[in-house]
Amino acid sequence: MIFRETRLSGVFEIDMVPQQDDRGAFARSYCWREFEAHGLNPRVVQCNVSYNRQRGTLRGMHYQTPPAAEAKLIRCARGALYDVVIDLRRDSPTFRQWTAVELRAEAGQPSSMLYVPEGFAHGFLTLEDDTEVFYQMSEFYAPGAAGGFRWNDPAFAVDWPGPVRVISDRDRTYPDFVMDPPQAAAT
Repeated sequence: MIFRETRLSGVFEIDMVPQQDDRGAFARSYCWREFEAHGLNPRVVQCNVSYNRQRGTLRGMHYQTPPAAEAKLIRCARGALYDVVIDLRRDSPTFRQWTAVELRAEAGQPSSMLYVPEGFAHGFLTLEDDTEVFYQMSEFYAPGAAGGFRWNDPAFAVDWPGPVRVISDRDRTYPDFVMDPPQAAAT
């Protein structure tokens, strides 16, 4: 795997390195040792899949607070998405800054992944119909620790690449970010 750190410390775009032969291709999508060697949390306790019927589906912006703060590894299994992360770590020089990576599944090629450490909010907008997203998490989902804020909160001014056509009531009605969300920035 090839690990490329984004402009936000601790957030990595990870490329799988395919080995090809007559049968097609094979690539490793996860290795505890490689993640540890790059200073990333290698723990995986839960995996989820989200299927999104329509282009323009938005999910986010979500996070979990300590002690249930989670690192995530996100991969697009089908379709394409614009994946956004926002730094909520108060002590970080990039606090309240965001970055985005386009993740795309290409036939016959292993897709890139995005590693999001604890202390970040995460969300995405689908760029194609029938987009499927696979997540690996370092912590179990804890409803009492779950938080979020609106995808279009002016505190962050995320530049989304297209219109939001489908969004849940919860995500649409999250409040704006506040400087002191309950432990959201603590890591």
